[in-house]
Amino acid sequence: MYRAEALAKDWAPQRRLRLRSRYSREVVRETEGLLLTHLHRVAPSSLLGEAMHYLHGQWPKLVRFLDSGTWPLDSNPVENAIRPFVVGRRSWLFADTVGGANASANLYSLIETAKANDIEPYRYLVALFKKLPLAQTVDDYEALLPWNIALGEA
Repeated sequence: MYRAEALAKDWAPQRRLRLRSRYSREVVRETEGLLLTHLHRVAPSSLLGEAMHYLHGQWPKLVRFLDSGTWPLDSNPVENAIRPFVVGRRSWLFADTVGGANASANLYSLIETAKANDIEPYRYLVALFKKLPLAQTVDDYEALLPWNIALGEA
């Protein structure tokens, strides 16, 4: 399915949905059949049994991507996007003060928001810190958001 999704990543949603209907739905159906066949043959308290029961409980959510060509196959992009915050959260445990932890969290947020908007974080921070002292109105602050800021002027 991942190979098919990679092939279809630039396709229109309707075309991707047709691919999923023709190919992925059958793979999902076969996988569910295997799960249901073996679910009650494995001790529920074993690691494999726990995993299979968890999978069975999550199945309706797992197959939702088959209903739309716009929904992703998995949540990997989202998980990758929040990973720096999880790493940062561990670092904040060792901040000397609450203010220091908040400052670190804010810096992580600025950097990751810049990355999410395809902006090189260093360029964004330089532009932001040059212009921030001059901001006085809501419009001035909104102009500093990563998707609004003019980096060429930095």
